[in-house]
Amino acid sequence: EHFLPEVIGFNLGYEQLPLHLLITSYELTELGIDPYYFTLHVTVDNADNGHARKAVQSLQAAWPQVGDSAEFYRRVRAGYRLNELGASTLSVIDGFDPDREVRRVFEKKAAVGQFVHSDYCRFEGHTVNQWLAEDVERFLNVLQQRGWIARNQDPQGSRFWQLISGEQAPMFGVFSAHEQQLIHDWIAGDWLAEQQTTRGKPNLRLAQRQGRQAATTPRPQPDSDFDQEARLLEQQLAQLPHREARMRHLLPLLSPTRHHSNAGLLATRLFSGLFN
Repeated sequence: EHFLPEVIGFNLGYEQLPLHLLITSYELTELGIDPYYFTLHVTVDNADNGHARKAVQSLQAAWPQVGDSAEFYRRVRAGYRLNELGASTLSVIDGFDPDREVRRVFEKKAAVGQFVHSDYCRFEGHTVNQWLAEDVERFLNVLQQRGWIARNQDPQGSRFWQLISGEQAPMFGVFSAHEQQLIHDWIAGDWLAEQQTTRGKPNLRLAQRQGRQAATTPRPQPDSDFDQEARLLEQQLAQLPHREARMRHLLPLLSPTRHHSNAGLLATRLFSGLFN
């Protein structure tokens, strides 16, 4: 209770509608994933009659009528500012530099890449191995100047992209899916932005319907080695004499260090079911 004013201020900021919820909902819809959990928090946190409104009401209810209201408000503001500490959605977006990130990826790959390329392909008199060992940033510029990378255009037209994209590509597997997406968007640049403005917006209602249908449609669950822990846990629970014993058996799997595992998630569902 000593820090109640700070807690009230922190909660006041926390219950405001954050930008990242809108971004997450939009991107999940693009991927065909039901964003209902996130859109729900967009609606229930509204400042008119939602959680944000309740946060203001809590502040008003706790406001001192006899004590030092100025000091109370100072502490509330301190708690509100505490909610703003750390990286925000806007600061992460503003701090993201595609050129720097692509260069970082190439520099990481160059640690091994400088030893594995053939010498028959040269750029400005240097082999690929030499470029990777000496100056990755300039090498990227040379690839653009020589037409191997055509920026602000469809990446499919870039010769370098053809080397890394697709199962038959000569450099298949060198770059992770995340790294390929980064390189793709870096090459595409303005072209990608133009494609996003001309294509249709994602159909939120359709995605939600599809997501709910997928959630309610039973899917066959073939046995595999990955099911072994689940079967073992169910066998162990079946041998226990009563509900309390089963709940005690499940408790360790609910800990933060184990809850995320397949067994932990199953234990959570079973534990919840034991309350009914």
